[in-house]
Amino acid sequence: MRCSMAVLTRSAILREMELGRLRVDPFDVQQVGPASIDLTLGGEIRIIQAGAEPIALCEEVDYRDYTRARPLNKPYLLPPGATIHGITRERITLPPDLCGFLEGRSRFARLGLMIHVTSAFVQPGVSNRQVLEMSNLAGHPLEIHPGVRLCQIVLMRTEGEAVYRGRYAQQESP
Repeated sequence: MRCSMAVLTRSAILREMELGRLRVDPFDVQQVGPASIDLTLGGEIRIIQAGAEPIALCEEVDYRDYTRARPLNKPYLLPPGATIHGITRERITLPPDLCGFLEGRSRFARLGLMIHVTSAFVQPGVSNRQVLEMSNLAGHPLEIHPGVRLCQIVLMRTEGEAVYRGRYAQQESP
Protein backbone atom coordinates (compact mmCIF):
# COMPACT_ATOMS: atom_id res chain seq x y z
CA MET A 1 0.00 0.00 0.00
CA ARG A 2 1.41 3.39 -1.01
CA CYS A 3 1.55 6.11 1.64
CA SER A 4 -0.45 9.14 0.53
CA MET A 5 0.98 12.66 0.62
CA ALA A 6 4.59 11.60 1.09
CA VAL A 7 7.31 14.25 0.71
CA LEU A 8 9.74 13.50 -2.12
CA THR A 9 13.42 13.32 -1.16
CA ARG A 10 16.34 14.24 -3.42
CA SER A 11 16.58 10.76 -4.95
CA ALA A 12 12.83 10.64 -5.69
CA ILE A 13 12.93 14.17 -7.18
CA LEU A 14 15.81 13.28 -9.48
CA ARG A 15 14.12 10.01 -10.49
CA GLU A 16 10.90 11.88 -11.38
CA MET A 17 12.98 14.31 -13.46
CA GLU A 18 14.83 11.49 -15.25
CA LEU A 19 11.47 9.92 -16.13
CA GLY A 20 10.32 13.29 -17.53
CA ARG A 21 7.31 13.41 -15.20
CA LEU A 22 8.63 16.43 -13.27
CA ARG A 23 10.21 19.35 -15.10
CA VAL A 24 11.94 22.48 -13.85
CA ASP A 25 13.11 24.87 -16.57
CA PRO A 26 15.77 26.17 -16.34
CA PHE A 27 17.23 23.50 -14.09
CA ASP A 28 20.49 23.16 -12.18
CA VAL A 29 20.99 19.95 -10.20
CA GLN A 30 22.69 22.07 -7.49
CA GLN A 31 19.22 23.47 -6.68
CA VAL A 32 17.98 20.08 -5.42
CA GLY A 33 18.31 19.72 -1.66
CA PRO A 34 17.55 16.79 0.65
CA ALA A 35 13.76 17.17 0.17
CA SER A 36 13.11 20.29 -1.94
CA ILE A 37 14.17 22.28 -5.00
CA ASP A 38 15.43 25.85 -4.58
CA LEU A 39 13.77 28.37 -6.90
CA THR A 40 15.09 31.75 -7.97
CA LEU A 41 13.41 35.11 -8.31
CA GLY A 42 12.76 36.09 -11.93
CA GLY A 43 13.20 39.49 -13.55
CA GLU A 44 9.80 41.07 -12.95
CA ILE A 45 7.86 42.21 -9.90
CA ARG A 46 4.37 43.60 -9.34
CA ILE A 47 3.89 46.43 -6.86
CA ILE A 48 0.63 46.99 -5.01
CA GLN A 49 -0.40 50.62 -5.51
CA ALA A 50 -1.48 52.66 -2.51
CA GLY A 51 -5.01 53.96 -2.46
CA ALA A 52 -7.74 55.17 -0.12
CA GLU A 53 -10.62 53.26 -1.71
CA PRO A 54 -11.40 49.82 -0.29
CA ILE A 55 -10.88 46.77 -2.49
CA ALA A 56 -13.95 44.53 -2.62
CA LEU A 57 -12.80 40.97 -1.93
CA CYS A 58 -15.19 39.04 -4.17
CA GLU A 59 -14.82 36.41 -6.89
CA GLU A 60 -14.61 39.04 -9.64
CA VAL A 61 -11.74 41.02 -8.09
CA ASP A 62 -8.56 41.11 -10.18
CA TYR A 63 -5.29 41.96 -8.45
CA ARG A 64 -3.97 43.52 -11.68
CA ASP A 65 -6.46 46.38 -11.24
CA TYR A 66 -4.60 47.41 -8.05
CA THR A 67 -1.00 46.67 -8.98
CA ARG A 68 1.57 47.56 -11.61
CA ALA A 69 4.27 45.36 -13.11
CA ARG A 70 7.84 46.52 -13.55
CA PRO A 71 11.10 44.89 -14.57
CA LEU A 72 13.51 43.91 -11.83
CA ASN A 73 16.58 45.06 -13.75
CA LYS A 74 18.06 46.65 -10.63
CA PRO A 75 17.56 45.83 -6.93
CA TYR A 76 14.19 46.85 -5.48
CA LEU A 77 13.96 48.24 -1.93
CA LEU A 78 11.03 46.55 -0.21
CA PRO A 79 10.00 48.86 2.66
CA PRO A 80 9.02 47.49 6.08
CA GLY A 81 5.39 46.34 6.09
CA ALA A 82 5.09 46.30 2.28
CA THR A 83 4.13 43.40 0.00
CA ILE A 84 5.05 42.88 -3.64
CA HIS A 85 4.60 40.00 -6.06
CA GLY A 86 7.59 38.31 -7.59
CA ILE A 87 7.70 35.31 -9.89
CA THR A 88 10.07 32.39 -10.13
CA ARG A 89 12.47 32.26 -13.02
CA GLU A 90 11.76 28.54 -13.25
CA ARG A 91 8.70 27.00 -14.88
CA ILE A 92 7.46 24.09 -12.78
CA THR A 93 5.65 21.23 -14.54
CA LEU A 94 4.07 18.64 -12.25
CA PRO A 95 2.39 15.36 -13.23
CA PRO A 96 -1.19 14.73 -12.03
CA ASP A 97 -0.02 12.82 -8.94
CA LEU A 98 2.43 15.40 -7.53
CA CYS A 99 1.67 18.67 -5.77
CA GLY A 100 3.90 21.07 -3.92
CA PHE A 101 4.25 23.79 -1.32
CA LEU A 102 6.38 26.90 -1.75
CA GLU A 103 8.42 27.72 1.32
CA GLY A 104 10.76 30.58 2.11
CA ARG A 105 14.39 29.92 2.86
CA SER A 106 15.36 30.39 6.50
CA ARG A 107 18.37 32.60 5.70
CA PHE A 108 16.00 35.26 4.35
CA ALA A 109 13.10 34.60 6.74
CA ARG A 110 15.45 35.37 9.63
CA LEU A 111 15.91 38.83 8.10
CA GLY A 112 12.15 39.40 7.87
CA LEU A 113 11.30 38.28 4.32
CA MET A 114 8.07 36.31 4.01
CA ILE A 115 7.72 34.52 0.67
CA HIS A 116 4.10 33.45 0.92
CA VAL A 117 1.48 34.94 3.13
CA THR A 118 -1.25 32.39 2.38
CA SER A 119 -1.16 30.83 -1.09
CA ALA A 120 1.83 28.51 -1.09
CA PHE A 121 0.05 25.46 -2.55
CA VAL A 122 1.13 24.34 -6.05
CA GLN A 123 -1.63 22.29 -7.68
CA PRO A 124 -1.02 18.91 -9.36
CA GLY A 125 -0.67 19.03 -13.13
CA VAL A 126 0.48 22.67 -13.36
CA SER A 127 2.99 23.95 -15.87
CA ASN A 128 3.77 27.55 -14.99
CA ARG A 129 5.97 29.94 -13.07
CA GLN A 130 5.08 30.49 -9.43
CA VAL A 131 4.03 33.88 -8.07
CA LEU A 132 5.70 34.82 -4.79
CA GLU A 133 3.84 37.13 -2.41
CA MET A 134 6.84 38.74 -0.75
CA SER A 135 6.33 40.74 2.44
CA ASN A 136 8.85 42.58 4.58
CA LEU A 137 8.32 42.02 8.32
CA ALA A 138 11.71 43.51 9.24
CA GLY A 139 12.34 46.95 10.68
CA HIS A 140 14.69 47.67 7.75
CA PRO A 141 14.12 47.92 4.00
CA LEU A 142 15.08 44.70 2.22
CA GLU A 143 16.96 44.86 -1.09
CA ILE A 144 15.37 42.38 -3.53
CA HIS A 145 17.62 41.02 -6.32
CA PRO A 146 16.67 38.90 -9.34
CA GLY A 147 18.32 35.49 -9.68
CA VAL A 148 18.59 34.84 -5.92
CA ARG A 149 17.34 31.49 -4.58
CA LEU A 150 14.62 33.01 -2.40
CA CYS A 151 12.36 30.00 -1.95
CA GLN A 152 12.00 26.27 -2.35
CA ILE A 153 9.31 23.89 -3.48
CA VAL A 154 8.56 20.82 -1.37
CA LEU A 155 6.95 18.12 -3.51
CA MET A 156 4.42 15.54 -2.34
CA ARG A 157 2.69 12.56 -3.88
CA THR A 158 -1.08 12.82 -3.96
CA GLU A 159 -3.69 10.16 -3.39
CA GLY A 160 -5.33 10.03 -6.79
CA GLU A 161 -4.65 12.31 -9.76
CA ALA A 162 -5.85 15.78 -10.71
CA VAL A 163 -4.91 18.58 -13.09
CA TYR A 164 -5.35 22.26 -12.20
CA ARG A 165 -7.13 24.21 -14.94
CA GLY A 166 -8.05 27.31 -12.92
CA ARG A 167 -7.52 31.03 -13.35
CA TYR A 168 -3.71 30.93 -13.01
CA ALA A 169 -2.95 27.68 -14.86
CA GLN A 170 -0.91 29.53 -17.52
CA GLN A 171 0.67 32.29 -15.38
CA GLU A 172 3.87 33.73 -16.78
CA SER A 173 4.08 37.04 -14.91
CA PRO A 174 3.52 38.17 -11.33
